[in-house]
Amino acid sequence: MGACPNGHDSADTEFCDVCGMEMSAAPQPAPVPAAAPASVCPACDTPLDGRFCEACGHDSLAAPPRRTPPAPAPEPVPAEPAVPAEPAEPAVAPTRTWTATVAADRAYFNTVMAAGGPDAASITFPPFCPERYFPLHAKQTTIGRRSTSRGIHPDIDLTGPPEDPGVSHLHGVLLVGPAGDLSIVDVGSANGTTVNDSEDALPTNVPRPLADGDRVHIGAWTTITVHLTE
Repeated sequence: MGACPNGHDSADTEFCDVCGMEMSAAPQPAPVPAAAPASVCPACDTPLDGRFCEACGHDSLAAPPRRTPPAPAPEPVPAEPAVPAEPAEPAVAPTRTWTATVAADRAYFNTVMAAGGPDAASITFPPFCPERYFPLHAKQTTIGRRSTSRGIHPDIDLTGPPEDPGVSHLHGVLLVGPAGDLSIVDVGSANGTTVNDSEDALPTNVPRPLADGDRVHIGAWTTITVHLTE
């Protein structure tokens, strides 16, 4: 019994009983097994050296996880052009302040009596009426006589005593403008409003500018003199 070139024991001396190779042929080199393809982690594609991935810890014997496709990158939003800020207007501090002095005016009373009227005979000039002073800090200062039933509470309340019956409950308004200018508005009084020596009553709801020392006449004997202080 002999051995074939592949190392098999064979009783046949011409051809091997095992592989059929000719007994006198040259020995064939043993085939080299092909290298197994490297295994990668089904979760993160990292090469595996064992069962568990060293990168993410996934068990390679478990079912591969479901992969979420990466979200598309957001499109860039074009930046809006910057709008230059408008410069802030400086605050204008009031440069002038006003004071109103209310007094019983004999000369004005005589003018009213000379003009006559249905109630002139029943009106008398007050024997005593102290002057009253009202600083005009607000933009609007109302003038009149208080009426609780009608809800009228003027800033310059001429209810008295003594009470001028010719003054309406809401007679007029003193207005201070943005630049400190002052004006008087008759808001629809029964007996009208005059300024200084004029006998013409002011039109209703039309501002009449005033200057330092101007006299506003209302009612039967009431004069409001405005004074400007810098």
